[in-house]
Amino acid sequence: MKFRTLLAAASVAALGVAAQAEGVKVGMITTLSGGGAGLGIDVRDGFLLAVKQSGRDDIEVVVEDDQRKPEIAVQLADKLIQSEKVDVMTGIIWSNLAMAVVPAATAQGKFYLSPNAGPSALAGRGCHENYFNVSWQNDAFNEAAGAWTSENGIGKVFLMAPNYPAGKDMIAGFKRFFKGEVTEEVYTKLGQQDYAAEIAQMRASDADLVYYFLPGGMGISFMKQYAGSGADKAVMGPAFSFDQGILGAIGEAALGVKNTAHWSKDLDVPGNAEFVASFQAEYGRLPSLYAAQGFDTGLLVASAASKADVGDADAFRAALKEADFQSVRGAFKFGANNHPIQNIYMREVVKEGDIVTNRVIGTAATDHTDAYVGDCKM
Repeated sequence: MKFRTLLAAASVAALGVAAQAEGVKVGMITTLSGGGAGLGIDVRDGFLLAVKQSGRDDIEVVVEDDQRKPEIAVQLADKLIQSEKVDVMTGIIWSNLAMAVVPAATAQGKFYLSPNAGPSALAGRGCHENYFNVSWQNDAFNEAAGAWTSENGIGKVFLMAPNYPAGKDMIAGFKRFFKGEVTEEVYTKLGQQDYAAEIAQMRASDADLVYYFLPGGMGISFMKQYAGSGADKAVMGPAFSFDQGILGAIGEAALGVKNTAHWSKDLDVPGNAEFVASFQAEYGRLPSLYAAQGFDTGLLVASAASKADVGDADAFRAALKEADFQSVRGAFKFGANNHPIQNIYMREVVKEGDIVTNRVIGTAATDHTDAYVGDCKM
């Protein structure tokens, strides 16, 4: 699946138009089909909206579907670099795909801006001057949740995540700041849909809280099964398991669940209300966390392009590092390893009219930076 768009200030121009000589050509590889497609669609739509609103007519975006398969992502990356001659790459949702693509892309002199995946290997010793993470390092939301859980007197926790790099990072982040007892630590298959065995373990556990990371369809399946099982333990997780698209599928079964995030549609910061309204007007749905990250990534590209020619790598890199844009999450800057320093909030799932959604109930971490920055030797 492939889209080629040249974005102008007010409208999307005809498909297939070639990039302008001094513009920026962006190659977006993201998940648009199969499991987790909603995440990639939201990243894509948020990114395209930001570039459209920037008023720049010299940014071309070539979009490809990785189908959530690392081997396809690698093939597409080679194609975008060798044939399409892109300047900047972005779009990957899943950490295992990022690990398959990002190191090779940056080694070939391309800039990679992550709108989602944040594996620890790319934040520490595997950092690179051309790799910028515009979302979060995988551990971050979970570190904030671990600290919040301890501060609020929860003593025993059951942990669960898929068995892939992001899942392990998420659990490691929670344990880094949680001061209580981990009763069980369970890793499921990536893409798993049946959680009967895990739910039985949870029911038998003496844990006070179930903390899990299951993005996309995995989280939908688990939460529906958990709610229908009669299990009565409180549930918490990072926002990826309780974002807007997932809540639309889970419904009222998620009411009362707390989750950590750097963004929420009700976050009272400059530009956020306008983003939510414009995204709804453009696409007919509420934006998700992934849409917000895609939007910020698009704003970053546009801001850097307004300051430097992408052909001057040093100047363009410096312009990216400045992060001179109004993030819809509020204060945002890059740390020494090109990963975000930002606030992380605690949200609660509520019902607003007929819509199940999130609202911010407090700040879980202020000016949070990742745990791996000291290992980065750029």
